[in-house]
Amino acid sequence: MVLESNQLPDDTESLKQIITSQQQQIDHLQEMLRLLQNEIFGRKSEVRPAVNPNQLQLFTPPEPVEPVHTDEPIAIKGHTRKKRGRKPLPEDLPRVEVVHDLPEEEKQCACGATLSRIGEETCEKLDYVPARVQVIRHIRFKYACKRCEGVEDDGPTVKIAPVPVQLIPKSMATEGLLAHIAVSKFADALPLYRQQKIFNRLGVELSRATLANWMIQAAMCCRPVIDLLQQEIRSGPLINIDESPLQVLKEPGRSNTTKSFMWVFCGGPLSRPVVLYQYHPTRSGQLALGLLDGYQGYIQSDGYSGYDHLTGKPGIAHLGCLVHVRRKFVEVVKVRKKARGKQAATRGLADEALDYIGALYHIEKQASQNELSFEQIRNLRQQEAKPILDRFKTWLEVHHPQVPPKSLLGKAIQYALNQWDKLVVYLEAGFLKPDNNVAENAIRPFVLGRKNWLFAGAPDGAEASATFFSLIETAKANGLEPYAYLRYLFEKLPLAHSEPDILELLPNRVGQLVIDAAR
Repeated sequence: MVLESNQLPDDTESLKQIITSQQQQIDHLQEMLRLLQNEIFGRKSEVRPAVNPNQLQLFTPPEPVEPVHTDEPIAIKGHTRKKRGRKPLPEDLPRVEVVHDLPEEEKQCACGATLSRIGEETCEKLDYVPARVQVIRHIRFKYACKRCEGVEDDGPTVKIAPVPVQLIPKSMATEGLLAHIAVSKFADALPLYRQQKIFNRLGVELSRATLANWMIQAAMCCRPVIDLLQQEIRSGPLINIDESPLQVLKEPGRSNTTKSFMWVFCGGPLSRPVVLYQYHPTRSGQLALGLLDGYQGYIQSDGYSGYDHLTGKPGIAHLGCLVHVRRKFVEVVKVRKKARGKQAATRGLADEALDYIGALYHIEKQASQNELSFEQIRNLRQQEAKPILDRFKTWLEVHHPQVPPKSLLGKAIQYALNQWDKLVVYLEAGFLKPDNNVAENAIRPFVLGRKNWLFAGAPDGAEASATFFSLIETAKANGLEPYAYLRYLFEKLPLAHSEPDILELLPNRVGQLVIDAAR
């Protein structure tokens, strides 16, 4: 707000207040400008730079974390130092031997004797055989009885072998081709128009519309698998949630520029994780409420207000994300100016907050390196992490009234305090994590694909994308090779006629050995 000269008050105190308010607004706008410049031109990494050991610290850091002490003995795995250099090629790759020998005239010694072979030297080089397409021709013989020909009223008896079952009836696409197209787009982020060009180079003309239609039909056939995955994801003790924007064309009653969303849910049994994607036209938290109907356990998300309806719901404990808290303090560090005085104090406060958070993650790293059990992790957090969290909260409450609320640091402190009750829930169980990185990492393959194919052509295309992302990412989370799993699923799904049959095809239940044996 700009005041005219005739609007300025006469007393000095009122003028000071106006100047302070205007200066705070200027500082806020400058911070936002530097933050925008950093987002466009700066480093995306949130890793803090190494501290110069010769530089004195302006503030007293948090108390150092003591070594891990548990009542139970901890066995630390032995390890050997890896040899540097080129890694050997996998033993399971096929080998083609090329023998290099001397000409016969060079196998004679100067003394006239014949040289004897005393050994050999071997080196391996990696070759690549380009992909090729082939046509599988199905031939079905017909049989008829010549004796009955013309005798019976219905004509001769003719028998023929049944048509082989396939995922998309009467389609020329085999299960292997469908799996290749799906993996290329949803695992390797290769849009269909680029695949069309690749097929053209191989001598096969397949339009992008044909490829898209195959993906939609294959996704519809996999609907029973997705329905069971939705039940499977509610069978675990924890569900992580995240969402990302998606542009979908031809949505009924909406313009093509309207923003839709792809949601991701990570859950299921701890030993058999499930990654489930769902497309929805809005960011309303009602989608999560509908999917989680009847679920009881832990739910972890970021600080988006759409998840607030989960807090306080019977049988549900809502966790926050410490990484999002850390990210807001990192933003302060990234955009700070090299200044002195009060701005220098503001700069140091963000570093102090990051020190507290770093100490908490140091405890998590120790637990991971020592391979502690869930019970040991819980005890460790109660002994080591809880005191740090208590000191961190006190630190936030002390500095909260001292920092301008509209500044980046003020917003970071306020966000941490607003999320505090959710941030400390992870202390309750060892299988819980202090952050929502599981869901954030799960949404990355979709974000990478979106950068390549930009949008979904229609709602059914968005639904198909959600289906294949669910199948592929769940397969990867359970150690399966995506192409091998999808081909196995497409071959076996037409033969599955009951729920137990489909359960055996879920990516978190079938093993790689089963897939290899079926080849």
